[in-house]
Amino acid sequence: MSKRSSNSKINYFYQSRAWYLTRNAYMRSVSGLCEQCLAEGKLTPAVFVHHKVWLTPDNVGNADVSLSFDNLQALCAKHHAAIHKKEKLRYKILPNGNLLTPP
Repeated sequence: MSKRSSNSKINYFYQSRAWYLTRNAYMRSVSGLCEQCLAEGKLTPAVFVHHKVWLTPDNVGNADVSLSFDNLQALCAKHHAAIHKKEKLRYKILPNGNLLTPP
């Protein structure tokens, strides 16, 4: 599989109805607050729902990875950026909070 079609699988997922519904339900389940800020005693609105185990072309179709609340974390922009910087950012973050893989 080419890199372009691999990235397309992930981009397609992040624009899917399944992700939209899961993301919104997860945000509601944590009251829309950043979970890392909460652990620090701060109340900060979450902007992103982050996959703890990052999505790849091989696991994006596995709902236990891509849609499971156990693999999700609500984060503010600061904490999300820190995680991605630490992990060598592989995706571009769009203004709407979706991720776009590089071509």
